Amino acid sequence: MLALAFVRALWSDSLAGLVLDMPNDRSLHDRPTPRTGGIGLMLAVALTLLACACGPRSIVIPAVLLAAVFLIDDVRGLSVLPRFLAQFGGAIWFLAATGPYGLLLFPLLVLGIVWSANLYNFMDGSNGLAGGMAVIGFASYAIAAAWADDTELALLSIIVAGAAAGFLVWNFDPARIFLGDAGSIPLGFLAATIGVLGWERGLWPFWFPGLVFATFIVDSGLTLAKRLVHRENPFQAHRSHYYQRLIRMGWSHRRLALAAYALMLATSLSAVALRNMTLPTRLLGLALWLAILATLALSIDRRWRKSPMRGT
Repeated sequence: MLALAFVRALWSDSLAGLVLDMPNDRSLHDRPTPRTGGIGLMLAVALTLLACACGPRSIVIPAVLLAAVFLIDDVRGLSVLPRFLAQFGGAIWFLAATGPYGLLLFPLLVLGIVWSANLYNFMDGSNGLAGGMAVIGFASYAIAAAWADDTELALLSIIVAGAAAGFLVWNFDPARIFLGDAGSIPLGFLAATIGVLGWERGLWPFWFPGLVFATFIVDSGLTLAKRLVHRENPFQAHRSHYYQRLIRMGWSHRRLALAAYALMLATSLSAVALRNMTLPTRLLGLALWLAILATLALSIDRRWRKSPMRGT
């Protein structure tokens, strides 16, 4: 309820003009839209955690600080260096507080957390997409943590999922407000750090977070890989994500969001179900999902090659 109220206030006439996302040739929207929804979402998360005196500090404090840094980015714009310094600093803070993870694993986890933060930012480009995926993903974390009797992580996860649901009311198509970097970067950080901490505590296997958020990971990962192969600047704004191509080929924002929700719900339920199954069953389930996601990506690639929108 807090996020619902906070985001509505930020959408009001008096505050809507604080930070506007102006449409350009890389956007999927056609009118100026406030991008302050992430402020309301993260404020609701922080106040709820403060009120119940819960949530691991190793996650909560850097997430709140990231929200503050990227609010500055939304308002004034930051260069690449301070953006990455904040993200790497948050990742190192978390891992140093929850480790040790070893000399080899530590840098890999740092890179994974920073990648997750940016991944959520990359995928926040269509009405209702990132908000709805946050509801499903963090709710899945909450269910798995509750079944493993970890009240702390279950409560943190359900608070984030609830705040995302409050934001989604105003962000679902037709979107009246966007997340902005102050929301998308901390959400990606939370997705990674809760996933790592749950694995470190033995609540789920290491692949569990990857399968829960597989829809985001596959789209963003394949898109980045293709851009690097074609020697394109990975920091330059673009419209070549799979979800962006579907919109450009005629899908509505609402159709895309509902299809993505269905896909993520399926991967999340599979992750929860496979978590306690035998190793052969887990491997079979993961291989099946890899085949399904690869088939979907190839299908979109084929349609895109035939699309008149390809050259635009």
